[in-house]
Amino acid sequence: MFTDRYDNPLTTGSERAAQMYQRGLDRLLAGQADMDAPFHQALEADPGFAAAHAGLARARQTVGDMAGAQQAIAAAREVAGGVTARETSQIHMLSLMIGGKGAEALEAVYAHMDQYPRDVVVAQTSSSIYGLIGFSGQAGREAQMLAFLSRLAPGLGDDWWFLSQYAFALCETGQLARAEAMIDASLATNPDNAHAVHVRSHVSYEAGDVANGITFLRDWLRGYSRAGVMHGHLSWHQALWMLQTGDVAGMWALLDDAVTPEAAECGAPLSVLVDTASLLHRAEMAGVEVPRDRWAAISRFAAKAFPKTGNAFVDMHAAVAHAMAGDAEALSRIISQPAGPAADLVPDIASGFQQMAHANWGEAARHLKRAMADTARIGGSRAQRDLVEHSLLACLMRQGETAHAHDLAAMRRPVIAEAYT
Repeated sequence: MFTDRYDNPLTTGSERAAQMYQRGLDRLLAGQADMDAPFHQALEADPGFAAAHAGLARARQTVGDMAGAQQAIAAAREVAGGVTARETSQIHMLSLMIGGKGAEALEAVYAHMDQYPRDVVVAQTSSSIYGLIGFSGQAGREAQMLAFLSRLAPGLGDDWWFLSQYAFALCETGQLARAEAMIDASLATNPDNAHAVHVRSHVSYEAGDVANGITFLRDWLRGYSRAGVMHGHLSWHQALWMLQTGDVAGMWALLDDAVTPEAAECGAPLSVLVDTASLLHRAEMAGVEVPRDRWAAISRFAAKAFPKTGNAFVDMHAAVAHAMAGDAEALSRIISQPAGPAADLVPDIASGFQQMAHANWGEAARHLKRAMADTARIGGSRAQRDLVEHSLLACLMRQGETAHAHDLAAMRRPVIAEAYT
């Protein structure tokens, strides 16, 4: 029987199918372009290869193709008779996740990893800020993610994918030196790992290392396909630093070239919305004039891509888009009909943005303060959740409370405190 790179047996009699499956898995783990193709090639060699159908399902889900993901995981279930217990469990777990049963899927992840601690297909569903732990809405989810990855360390050790994910968990819990060392090791083994490059960007952000962050990303992105799943988001990181350094023209150029719905070639709808709306809002708070038609465009995209509430992180960014575009009806739905595990935080954040759009700074600050107790539950990274932090600080500054804003930033996010002096 053939095995994957992690010594997990694969139920296929085709050597080519096994090879193409591993290639697809590596592309998925590294955030490379054209993740689907190797899985399709594996299935051409062995149409009954259940794990390849499952890998294809996860690849499609990663880029936001939920219909394609559901089709592929259904195909995996159809041909899963006679596969290993690990593959059966893997397909079950992915079916729960793709079917929208996040809490049940996370329970299945823990049970599965106890039995199969080197099954990275399952592990990677819960190892990132956009994974099942990341969007669980649970208090302390950053520590939970670090604990989850720590449990996997004995089995995965110095694997390049694992090191990049472990580094992100360390970064999000403030352990920057350890995170940086792991990222160096990951990139030394696989310099094409876009997820490791992403984590390096977060380490630079948390350390306030803007110049080196810009240089590293600019140079690395030259060799990364525009069709890579991380291209738009890495461009967002670069554009954010350009805004911070006052290169507004450079920020607009990157936004229009790689981030917006019209420009992103392979970005999942979630990333396209979050990155575009947050960059526009940060720019506006920094004093940059943002044309209303830009807000209207991302508001329309949010309404089309996410017509229902259910993910607080998405809903927060949709809310700022609707608020600044003046779509009171769409914003009202988010405020009055929150859903999902962190739904209790959404109305105040969305109302805060609503009041900011009307320059009601005191009322906006009141709402945002109420949501600040545990914004980690919203999901996303610390850098992304700074949108709420910056919004509150901007409201305080607009009311002349400069000292208050600076003290609050110094206590909670020292890396941005200098901007509020």
